[in-house]
Amino acid sequence: MFNEIEIKLRATPTTLERLKQHALIKKRSKDGWQRVALFNQYFDTPERALAHSKVALRLRKDGEQYIQTLKTRGQSVAGLSERHEWDWYLDSAQLDISKLDDSCWPAELAELNKATLQPIFSTDFVREKTELAWGRGKQKVIIEAALDQGSVVVGEHSEPICEVELELRQGEPAALLALACELAADLPLMPCDISKAERGYRLFDSASYSLRLPQVSLSAEQTLDDSFAALGWQLLGASQRLAEQYRFNGHWKLLVEWVDLLLSLRALLASPGQAVPRSSTSALRQHLDALIATWQPRSVEGYYEQATREAAPAQFAEELEGTRWGQLSLGLAQLLLTRAWQAERNAKGTKIGGVALGNWLLHQLKDDAEALSTPLALAEQDPERIREQTPRLQRVCLWLEHARGLLELPEVDRFYGELNKLRYFAYVPGSEGLEACQHQAHTVRTLKAWRALSR
Repeated sequence: MFNEIEIKLRATPTTLERLKQHALIKKRSKDGWQRVALFNQYFDTPERALAHSKVALRLRKDGEQYIQTLKTRGQSVAGLSERHEWDWYLDSAQLDISKLDDSCWPAELAELNKATLQPIFSTDFVREKTELAWGRGKQKVIIEAALDQGSVVVGEHSEPICEVELELRQGEPAALLALACELAADLPLMPCDISKAERGYRLFDSASYSLRLPQVSLSAEQTLDDSFAALGWQLLGASQRLAEQYRFNGHWKLLVEWVDLLLSLRALLASPGQAVPRSSTSALRQHLDALIATWQPRSVEGYYEQATREAAPAQFAEELEGTRWGQLSLGLAQLLLTRAWQAERNAKGTKIGGVALGNWLLHQLKDDAEALSTPLALAEQDPERIREQTPRLQRVCLWLEHARGLLELPEVDRFYGELNKLRYFAYVPGSEGLEACQHQAHTVRTLKAWRALSR
């Protein structure tokens, strides 16, 4: 058994050809590219018991060699995944269930009758691979780069495979992300945390692809640094899965949710003040601002205009042919993994980063309430003042969504709900939005939680 650590990046055939000629790849490639055809048959029970337990079981034909592989539950964010993997070399194309013993088989599947395992779908693709090696500081880094083109097949249905896999063989995961970021600066590479197995299951059952990640767990004692990182991973992972599924099926609601997560990511980067210096996130904020400037108006317009909703899938596909989304996703993952913001801050920023979340959050909410007091009070005469406060409203709603359970405020759930409505109305254009802001601002000012924060 070993841990597989890799980054999966969706691409186009043209991008794969450009990647092989990229100066960084040519410089670090040791022995050139090798080409091999791979056929994989995936197995599960008719009830898909393995899929429900996040387990993949496949039989691969690699040249004349047959390899049985079991991959168990791991974690995957922004295309960077880590999973346990077992391989067995077999003499024939027959699944050997005797290999699936307690040393590798998940405990939650202990009662499963392995005789019920049967072929579910297959993947058939050509892989071109090379080994990259270089020195990073005092460490040697070895990464296998694999370019896969082919298809996932379920009965009469299929989906293309066209992707890059960068698998860490030696060195730290940060080196893997650093390489991906350098490539994504020049090439349209979309981080993708859906495996080939997940794509097969999605073709088999379109509802099987889960968009919802486990809710981030925050505690009052957790430091602001740890809370920032945990919430960042949560938002990044969720936005990545929404982008992938919208690319796949074009359902409008997914795009709206994706845009809302972009706004939440922007709010998160601005939240901790000196604890996360602006210099450490400037490039990420530029990418976010550019994406928001393009897609947030469309998400609002699409609420009223069917033509906007119908045009969006093609526009999103065009977006993915550029580098903005890849650079943002991989850059944010790199920031969170390396905690690069800590290296650029002063002593006061370090002190704030070490403050317990419960203490910081209450203090921050009181500051925000004070800043919002005048705009809310004047909303009846000048509702445009509310629209000027949308970044602050976004930040407050972000933390209330994920950490309101840590606050001793009266009716805190209602407070979050009503404030979130105000945030939404602030984005609605025209007189309709202004009128809604007027009424909602009055509602927020009458809440017990608001009065408690405004004392």
